[in-house]
Amino acid sequence: MKYRELGNTGIKISEVSFGTWAIGGSWGKTNDEEALRSLEYAIDQGVNFFDTADVYGDGHSEELLAKATKGKEDQIHIATKFCRQGDIFDPKNYSYETVRSYCEDSLRRLNREAIDLYQIHCPATEILRDGSVFEVLDRLQAEGKIRHYGVSVETVEEGLISLENPNVKSLQIIFNMFRQKPLETLIPQAYQKEVGLLVRLPLASGLLTGKFTAGHVFEEDDHRRFNENGEAFNVGETFAGLGFKKGVELADELKWIAEERQSMASAALRWILDQKEITCIIPGFKNIDQVKDNLGTLETEPFSEEELQTIQRFYQENVKDFIRGPY
Repeated sequence: MKYRELGNTGIKISEVSFGTWAIGGSWGKTNDEEALRSLEYAIDQGVNFFDTADVYGDGHSEELLAKATKGKEDQIHIATKFCRQGDIFDPKNYSYETVRSYCEDSLRRLNREAIDLYQIHCPATEILRDGSVFEVLDRLQAEGKIRHYGVSVETVEEGLISLENPNVKSLQIIFNMFRQKPLETLIPQAYQKEVGLLVRLPLASGLLTGKFTAGHVFEEDDHRRFNENGEAFNVGETFAGLGFKKGVELADELKWIAEERQSMASAALRWILDQKEITCIIPGFKNIDQVKDNLGTLETEPFSEEELQTIQRFYQENVKDFIRGPY
């Protein structure tokens, strides 16, 4: 395993880490025993950072992480998120009393004394622009309930607003071969300010595994079925904002990236880690095989400069005009 520093926090985290949305819910059927085996396997391979949220399975992902990391709290870093249990547009949802309640509930489920990284979970842009929520987080940090804080954002604009606060230590962004806009301004500015960059949806909800066909039908409780067009939450959180059929078509055109590499998925993840500014990727998983596949990224051949330019051109000419929603 290789490790990269999380901004200027002094914390070094595994460059391949994992998100836990899939094992909590909204990705089809889940199996707690398999999830715990997968977490244990990842930890044994050197993974020391996991991302979760209080709404992933209504806190179930946090509870699973508590079980998996019991006795290893000093070795395994956990980032969780808040605000989406309430109205993300309502300033009262970000008051000290409300956020403290969210935080204490997460601490109880995680069975920890402090949260390593507490993130605002894709709030309304105006909340970030107002900035009062950062004063609340400063207060919780002073009380010792959180060690560091960051923001999970939907758009480049939200990321740039967040960077204006000097105490923001990380940004969690949607970034993959289908979603390259952050490379233009956000990623360079975050790197310059020594703010960590956590990449979610690195495989565009599975499109970049190359395993789907246009006729694939997802389970009813899978967000890839009920949020394809942004029916439940931001459309960018599903297939990076692409329609499913278009995404499958584009993924088929990118299958060449797997040539002389372990798989299309490991190649897509390698491309992200080839960007020196990125701290880590946090792909999801539901079983040990998916954990192994994602860890295969560490052994995957980096991309040549010519390949990187080809991928960038592909995004500019074939992809970006089909992404829906603000990003």
